[in-house]
Amino acid sequence: MSDHISVARLKKGAEVFEVAINPDAALAFRAGKGAIADALAFPNVYTDAKKGMIASPLRLKAVFGTEDPVEAAKLVIQKGDVQLTAEYKKQLGEQKRHRVIDILHRNGVDPRTGAPHPVTRIENALVEAKVRIDEFRPAEQQVEDVLKALRPIIPIKFVVKEVQLTVPAQFAPKVHGIVKQFGRIVKDDWLSDGAWQGVVEIPGGLENDLYDAANRVAHGHVESKVLKTRE
Repeated sequence: MSDHISVARLKKGAEVFEVAINPDAALAFRAGKGAIADALAFPNVYTDAKKGMIASPLRLKAVFGTEDPVEAAKLVIQKGDVQLTAEYKKQLGEQKRHRVIDILHRNGVDPRTGAPHPVTRIENALVEAKVRIDEFRPAEQQVEDVLKALRPIIPIKFVVKEVQLTVPAQFAPKVHGIVKQFGRIVKDDWLSDGAWQGVVEIPGGLENDLYDAANRVAHGHVESKVLKTRE
């Protein structure tokens, strides 16, 4: 079996049982989501997956209480250690890193100016602060620690903004649809001339993105102002 196959490994006394897994599906199954069929690369339990040595039904029955390799595999994934390839761990780490950066960009602003930090500035600060992103922890759980590491390098805080937009009638329906993608509309008024005036609550870092998206559709005819900023 290839060295590039990820496995889940469970030790029972002196014995070792392994199953070859599809990493994403196996981690989902371990978390109580998804199907075992998707989690398994092969429907077997091995004593050594790399060598292709399949555990006997007799040993499965003695250890797991079943001769069914798929049923035994469920326990190996749920209770064992998931051994991921270096390539997959790197890919997972990059995904988490991009997610953390996205959260920082969407929610964070420079408290001196109230303006969002560009993505490149956040990326450079992560490198300078030597921040390590844990590929196994949810990105949302790592953000607070990352913020503490970044603050000596770039001033950043998380804020929510309420932004008022006024859009001429001919562009209003399309802009209204776009605005809903950025946050929660807290005021939604259609004026007598067909124009739309609304207030949207957005993560602070999305302010410029909101203006750019709305003005692209309305050809620059969107009036906007920040009504409220809060942490």
